Amino acid sequence: MAIPERFANLPDYAFPRLRKLLAGIEPGGDPIILTIGEPRHALPDFVGPVMAESIADFGKYPSNEGTAELLAAISGWLGRRHGLDVEPARIMALNGTREGLFNAALALAPERKNGQQPTILIPNPFYQVYAVAAAAVGAEPVFVPAVAETGHLPRFADLPASVLDRATVAYLCSPANPQGSIASVDYLEELVALAEQHDFLIFSDECYSEIWRDTPPPGALAVATRMGLPDRVVMFNSLSKRSNLPGLRSGFAAGGLAQIAQMRRLRNYGGAPLPLPVQRISAMAWADEGHVDTSRALYQMKYAIADRVLGNVPGYQPVQGGFFLWLPVPENVGDGEDAARKLWAEAGIQVLPGTYLARDTLAGNPGRKFIRVALVAPADQTEAALNRLKNCLYQGG
Repeated sequence: MAIPERFANLPDYAFPRLRKLLAGIEPGGDPIILTIGEPRHALPDFVGPVMAESIADFGKYPSNEGTAELLAAISGWLGRRHGLDVEPARIMALNGTREGLFNAALALAPERKNGQQPTILIPNPFYQVYAVAAAAVGAEPVFVPAVAETGHLPRFADLPASVLDRATVAYLCSPANPQGSIASVDYLEELVALAEQHDFLIFSDECYSEIWRDTPPPGALAVATRMGLPDRVVMFNSLSKRSNLPGLRSGFAAGGLAQIAQMRRLRNYGGAPLPLPVQRISAMAWADEGHVDTSRALYQMKYAIADRVLGNVPGYQPVQGGFFLWLPVPENVGDGEDAARKLWAEAGIQVLPGTYLARDTLAGNPGRKFIRVALVAPADQTEAALNRLKNCLYQGG
């Protein structure tokens, strides 16, 4: 049976692709896995007790858009963190941000714009769900370089007017995955103004927003609201990174009333609501900042370790937010795949080739000469791994 053509051009997902790349290669040391962005800091103390207290609620159908308790907790967090007054009707609970980032395109990206095939604008490199969402809605994906020359953020305004006039959605991730760059208030104001001028939505992926070096990253919805254009942004966040709860699969979307209503409507037909015990834990997590502050301090310690170990490596960029290093591959090594094979075979360190997080364009693949390294292990293991990586890949710097 034929598969849908709209998905025929999707490359293998990053992690199966990596397994194929490293198949048959024995690790050249005790294995250290630095590929997946899975937080390994402690869970909040309240998770176990709340789950135990709520166990009977697995016997009930949960609220589809989120319980009143959860929506109020998220609204409260948006107020404390971003100075926003967002009513619960402008918020919906999600099974993590990936579900929302995909389904928002289904709910909000029209089939045609100005009588033409629409475009969806995607940073390159990027979180791969953005591209599959574009494919699902029949839009033309436009991969916009997010490279050193652009501050590792996409310059959407540099696109031709003919592309922007067909745009329905622009995806943005800040702090960026994989580069760790942060969109400033000025950047966000320019993007919101561009979206208003060309009539498209901004899907702002902010799931790394609570992991930062010096100051909290600004939020796109807050910037748009101050500009009087809150309906231009749908923001997404989750507890996976913020609260070290990736297995909880709990996140949210917030935006304009009409946009969230459309997303809720679609979810009534095809979505899977969060179990009630998960919603109770989530409400407590959004209401508590103590565990977030503790976890952030551990990441900041690892930033300092990375700066100390790799600071003299040519092309090294200190992480501003999130927990990934975006490391350049030396010319004598080759590309990201060559580096991944070398590190696994000679040092037992597993990293992700940057090519797997980007797409080929006429200008080439912006991830080809990079590897992504996750700073998720404890500080002592992180320091040992980075020293081993440096000695293998950069020959001691």
